[in-house]
Amino acid sequence: MMCSSDNSLKGKYVLITGCNRGIGKSILQHFAEKEANIIACVRTVSEDFELLCQNLKNSYAIEVHLFLVDLSDENSIKHFIGELYKSNLSVHILVNNAGVVTKGLLQMTTMKQLKDVFQINFFAQVQITQGVSKLMMRQKTGVIINMASIGGLDAFPAYTSYGCSKSALIYFTKTMSQELSPYHIRVNAVAPSLTDTAMSNQMGEEANAEIMRRTAIKSLVSVDDVAKLVLFLSSDDSSFINGQIIRVDGGM
Repeated sequence: MMCSSDNSLKGKYVLITGCNRGIGKSILQHFAEKEANIIACVRTVSEDFELLCQNLKNSYAIEVHLFLVDLSDENSIKHFIGELYKSNLSVHILVNNAGVVTKGLLQMTTMKQLKDVFQINFFAQVQITQGVSKLMMRQKTGVIINMASIGGLDAFPAYTSYGCSKSALIYFTKTMSQELSPYHIRVNAVAPSLTDTAMSNQMGEEANAEIMRRTAIKSLVSVDDVAKLVLFLSSDDSSFINGQIIRVDGGM
């Protein structure tokens, strides 16, 4: 897996949503190891996560700023953006990582379920990007990375709400890469396959088996593989990569 070989992330401020577990937690740890300052956005803060953040601060002499935000609530996101502006923190890198997965055949999917998934996986990402990109536009520099999914590229039965929300995020990524490039802001997305997190259990044995059947490398994606790609796309090593949706799927 590619990893940043340069020192361009040291001292940068990276905002990561959903970084208290799974892929987001690995992304947080990898950025800390590169001595990047962390702006961690989570819905709740546990003692374990507070301890992790304190250990990262002590180990790498970095700043870790915690913000509470509920991505299911538009007003909560608006409040968070306001608090971010008041903090006068720079944001050099935005990683829209938070997401949810739901399962259900079309006839069993209610409009409320569809809207709830889109709120977390798409609308919240758009709202946060609107706020953060304004800061980046003033700086005339920045990197935005959206966490898409192979589910937004390939069809899987019973995942209409999840797949459509990720497809929307993919189109958003490509559009924003064009709109923001005049401000020297790059926008890309990472599209993992079934990853070794708690979310894989939510998808159920049948879905897991189907993805394994389609995958050349018969194993789950590791969270570190995804995090290292995010690190690379955030660094100066990828300075000419823009508007891309990069799969991490073991060959499907």
